[in-house]
Amino acid sequence: MICPLGPLLFLIYINDLEFGIDNWILKFADDTKIFTRITDDNDWHSLQDDLSKLTTWSEKWQMLINTSKCKVMHIGKSQKNYPYYMNNQQLEEVTQEKDLDIVISNDLKVSQQCQSACTKAMRNPGIINRTTTIVFRHPDIMLRL
Repeated sequence: MICPLGPLLFLIYINDLEFGIDNWILKFADDTKIFTRITDDNDWHSLQDDLSKLTTWSEKWQMLINTSKCKVMHIGKSQKNYPYYMNNQQLEEVTQEKDLDIVISNDLKVSQQCQSACTKAMRNPGIINRTTTIVFRHPDIMLRL
């Protein structure tokens, strides 16, 4: 098995990203998520401090973070919606976000994900019906397509 060197070197390069971070952090390729449960102002300050640490790390290693792509999602109804900042710019607050082709909403309901999956599923038969190269449309073949 051949492993591409670029992604491997990138993972080695960002390996120390979470050192000094107090909250949970997830990394997948070039995507990073940091999260925690906010119950009081101390939790909010801790998360904001971790965002500042990420910014400092990115400046140190010359991998600047595109803050326009950074989002904040407050999950739960009784949550106090604190503002968060990176590079002196307030991060955009969203109610839903698509991540790895899964729609996550702040109420954790799956209705938007189901609608997205249904729309994709309905797109495929339409493409097959518009294709003129498929002449023999036996039900078994159509089911497999």
